[in-house]
Amino acid sequence: MRAVRAIGGIWRWRHNPLCRTTDLVEAWVALSALVMILVVAPVVGSVVGSVAQDVLQRSVREQRQSRHEVVATVVRKAQGSPLEVDPETVTGRETRTRVVARWTAPDGTAQRGTLLAGLKSPHGGDHFAIWTDGHGALVPRPLDSVTATTHAVLAGFGAALLTAGACEVGRRLIVWRLVRRRYARWDQAWDRAGPDWGRTGAGS
Repeated sequence: MRAVRAIGGIWRWRHNPLCRTTDLVEAWVALSALVMILVVAPVVGSVVGSVAQDVLQRSVREQRQSRHEVVATVVRKAQGSPLEVDPETVTGRETRTRVVARWTAPDGTAQRGTLLAGLKSPHGGDHFAIWTDGHGALVPRPLDSVTATTHAVLAGFGAALLTAGACEVGRRLIVWRLVRRRYARWDQAWDRAGPDWGRTGAGS
């Protein structure tokens, strides 16, 4: 509807004797910005989201191949280590305890180290799952497909918003420059008319 009104306004202004060139330019700029917001911004968002989806899903597949879930065994609780909050959990409130543990890497080597266990009261011999690479080094949990899709959707939505915002900022900047030019021309016209103001046909 806004596009239809803008086109109608431009058509009516074409033959209006009061219409200035800057008025037509401003109307066309507004129409162009509206078309870009309604058409270009969604296309940009769709393209960015699709590219992000491909990249993230490829990363999901690669991480699933290179990261392995293994079972670690608690040797003992690490000294002077209170309960800690794991920042990688979904809620950000899951408490973990720092323990000394051992585990066997996917390549068969024995590993040992201090790490966080999802156990509130760990005891020697308790088991818990960890993620490692092929040589047993600790790695973050691999990205899952649903989370990757969510990130891709957010990336596309953000790109669309940024594009729409850029169009609106561009429109406002152009209109601002047109208004400044219009005021400058008014000032010039007043300067030319000023010396003769009140003389011609005024009977003075």
